[in-house]
Amino acid sequence: MANVGYIRVSSIQQNTERQLADIPLDKVFTEKVSGKNAEREQLNALLNYVREGDTVHVHELSRLGRNVRDLLTIIEELKGKGASIHFHKERLVAGADEDAVSRMMLNVLASVAQMEREMMLERQAEGYAAAKAAGRIVGRGNGKAVDRIGIVSALAGGGSIRQVAKDFGISTQTVQRIKKEQEFK
Repeated sequence: MANVGYIRVSSIQQNTERQLADIPLDKVFTEKVSGKNAEREQLNALLNYVREGDTVHVHELSRLGRNVRDLLTIIEELKGKGASIHFHKERLVAGADEDAVSRMMLNVLASVAQMEREMMLERQAEGYAAAKAAGRIVGRGNGKAVDRIGIVSALAGGGSIRQVAKDFGISTQTVQRIKKEQEFK
């Protein structure tokens, strides 16, 4: 009967220290990946490790996953192994002693976690569209077409990489890349 922790943050820059800090744990599985799906190395290791009678501790429901179907599947798999899952922030326990109200709350909060992710993605898309509409450079490169033939002609006519870049309004790296491409043709 082990106390097993699962700690997840979405990116490498985020810190895991606040999760399960005061909970005595026998084993901890930690990862820094998105919770958008259930294909996570440490989650799979946790699912393989857990045995009957174990309690899995998770800081909050959204740390286990951000998709209702995945969350409920993970929870059912853990319960099927005879383990219980303790979500500390929500003060919910899923497992053998689970009642109808706990199951309902679990479903509601799983839906909220999914909604939060979907809203974050919508805000991200809106910000991208606003930046694009304002003319700020977004994404990789500025997307303008490059006159490759003109650049090759200018280089062949003796133009320096720096001067050709200036004349065409592009970076010296772009000119060098086009020059190198021509050398391999």
